[in-house]
Amino acid sequence: MPVERERVLEAIRQCYDPEIPVNILDLGLIYDVQIRDDNAVEIKMTLTSAGCPSAASIPEQVKLQVGAIAEVRDVRVELVWEPPWDPSRISAEARKQLGIEV
Repeated sequence: MPVERERVLEAIRQCYDPEIPVNILDLGLIYDVQIRDDNAVEIKMTLTSAGCPSAASIPEQVKLQVGAIAEVRDVRVELVWEPPWDPSRISAEARKQLGIEV
């Protein structure tokens, strides 16, 4: 049975930067999600800054959450820095939650 993209995205929504009370998907930290035919999931993500103190723990949290989906056979999380993250990537819902004008 193929893995549904929405289930992967929902798993990612359970992951948070410990310093920001918004999930990393709504923060715009997830750049790409690919689900291969063999149910391996490949994720490209970034962090708010290269010096983020959670640089190791957030990608690991993503890997664990997505890997908990029964049909997922493998998860690879690649940390990328291009394009650089900026606040314009934050979703409208998260902007409201953070009190940032839309």
